[in-house]
Amino acid sequence: MTWRELRSRQFWRAILAELLGTLVLVSAVLGASVPGPGEAPGGPMYPAVAVGVVIVALAHCFGEISGAQVNPAVTLSMLATRRLDVLRALVYITAQCLGASLGAGALYLALPLKTTADHFVNRVPIELNAAQALGIEVLCTFQMVFTVFSVEDQRRRESPEPGNLAIGLAHTAGVLIGGRFSGASMNPARSLGPAIITGFWENHWVYWIGPVLGAILAGVSHEFFFARSASRQKLVACLTCKDIEIVETTSMTGSSLSTVTQNAMRAKQANKQENN
Repeated sequence: MTWRELRSRQFWRAILAELLGTLVLVSAVLGASVPGPGEAPGGPMYPAVAVGVVIVALAHCFGEISGAQVNPAVTLSMLATRRLDVLRALVYITAQCLGASLGAGALYLALPLKTTADHFVNRVPIELNAAQALGIEVLCTFQMVFTVFSVEDQRRRESPEPGNLAIGLAHTAGVLIGGRFSGASMNPARSLGPAIITGFWENHWVYWIGPVLGAILAGVSHEFFFARSASRQKLVACLTCKDIEIVETTSMTGSSLSTVTQNAMRAKQANKQENN
């Protein structure tokens, strides 16, 4: 990332989109988790529907601005597969955590009974231990992030499939899978915001390590084993910090690596001349 990009309006629009998007996401999920006066907890159904719907909406609103990642686990999976640089990933994660905290705080202030804020927090049930909850978080996040990467791969091939709906349904499926076992956070920021507001930190590490591990496993397995452009050369390029885009173009077009490299260098030189 260059200094010019850091000063650009587009960069700060993306940061604001991640902050606002995570705020809306956390507010929707927490609002759906709180029972009404005299009501029993509604189980995972309401949060599952809420997260699926809001993810589809956010993808339409902010997808072209920041990618609507709204999740540190997704951002770290993009970093691990070199779809994001380190600085942008760190700023995104900071914005996401801040947005989650603001969303949880705003909803807490609106609660008529502050004790119902206990429903905000992801916690390991008494029947399970932390290792079991960790496994559930890895599983739920894996299937969700794998869907995100699959949709992105199809978009690059200009597939007409409604990808935003698929991502929303993957979030819904994750909550239905793990809602009763770990709360199915799949999003460290979603767990961090309520933890800050309520001061409940027991087993909080589960909701960072589980989603991050599941997301990175999903991103790496899709990019280097299941994607159309997956190849041994692409994996080696990632591990050796070389240009992955050149290897992807080689795989997709069938051109020789030297030809693609020369074309890429010519394009970069042309861009430099236009900027100058």
